[in-house]
Amino acid sequence: MENNERYTAGLKVMEELFPQEVRSMMEQMKEVSPDLWNMIVSFGFGDLYTKNTLTLQQREIITITSLITQGAFGQLEVHFRAALRVGLTKEEISQIIIQCAGYVGFPKAVQAMGMAGEIFKEN
Repeated sequence: MENNERYTAGLKVMEELFPQEVRSMMEQMKEVSPDLWNMIVSFGFGDLYTKNTLTLQQREIITITSLITQGAFGQLEVHFRAALRVGLTKEEISQIIIQCAGYVGFPKAVQAMGMAGEIFKEN
């Protein structure tokens, strides 16, 4: 895929995953680093999320697990919301977090569950 096609495909996936207000916040990266923004959209969403082998739900399961493992809680919030948006249930997200407890430790799982709980209250 040409870079322009990758970028357009990435924007389309982002529209499926994130509401406009989240995308607007994310787009602030363009002002700080247009190059990094292009990489996020073209590679992160245009390349990784557009392959047909995995569903968006499966990709969000992987992303949530990876973010918990890294302790990347700032990114985790938007991906909890994206997971709900593409059809994962609160119960499935809770079980993902519980499964992570055994591999990444209780502190990360407890923090993730606390974040998830706040998001669940909103939905």
